[in-house]
Amino acid sequence: MTVLVSLLVTAGGLVLLIVGAEVLVRGASSLARRLAIAEIVIGLTVVAFGTSTPEMVVNVFASLENRNEIVFGNIIGSNIFNILFILGVSGLIYPVAVQRNTVWKEIPFSLLAVLALFLLVNDRWEATSSADVLSRADGLVLLLLFAIFITYTFGLTAVEAGASDEFVVQVYSWGVSLAFIAGGLLLLVAGGRLCVGGAVALARQLSLSEKFIASTIVAAGTSLPELATSAVAAYRRHSDIAVGNIVGSNIFNILAILGVSAVIRPAPYPAAFNADTYVLAGATLFLFLVMFTGKRHRLDRWEAGLMLIGYASYVGYLLYLR
Repeated sequence: MTVLVSLLVTAGGLVLLIVGAEVLVRGASSLARRLAIAEIVIGLTVVAFGTSTPEMVVNVFASLENRNEIVFGNIIGSNIFNILFILGVSGLIYPVAVQRNTVWKEIPFSLLAVLALFLLVNDRWEATSSADVLSRADGLVLLLLFAIFITYTFGLTAVEAGASDEFVVQVYSWGVSLAFIAGGLLLLVAGGRLCVGGAVALARQLSLSEKFIASTIVAAGTSLPELATSAVAAYRRHSDIAVGNIVGSNIFNILAILGVSAVIRPAPYPAAFNADTYVLAGATLFLFLVMFTGKRHRLDRWEAGLMLIGYASYVGYLLYLR
């Protein structure tokens, strides 16, 4: 397999992941609507988490194949891309206003998820451990935190039940809805296998680490649904969707996806990812702090520009270490 073929396989896998996620969300949203589930609940669960299914599928396959650098690089790299690049682009399109709940609860919860991951994987701080690993017990802790977040989310939907719906759900017949779900899952599985296989081959052929490929190409590729969702939301002045999509996705990525990955197979943690985790924690903290500079609870264009500079610096750092 040549470099060009490996690149095409990886790109083809990413395309299948994105199309599969879109088809799955359409089918699941239609099915949920037919079951009389409120649109706001569909938006905060099916739509929000559906954009993270590419990361989920890639991590499941990477975990099964014991590709630990892809397991961690995909998630940490995606979350950094989400905050610094996607919110940077969204904020440049239009200054993004953020609700008080997001500022004081969801962004701090996202930072808590990063800190929890950091503490769980750095086992060598403990006298009884000689290696860093995300164990099944650690995965269950992450999933418990995710359950707490889901409980909070459904509590939020109860409060906002009378609000106008932001998501328009197209309703299909039962058969079409189920066919969309099945087809979306098949595309996700095929895309996940191609993406992981192509990324591993590409790393070997270019003498790059799997960490670099996972943290850049794979991470950015699996985050394209979030990019499209937040950029369009910013253009249409739906600020809550632009920011909420990213913060919710980051929480889902760490707590649910890494939690599931660890339950499937405990993943040895490469200590080199600590630096990336510092970047992610710093980016999340920066997002919180800019809510109090300039106009309160708003991401202004100059702040968005700083985020994009930050992401370019991060990629430059990865290139230096490659």
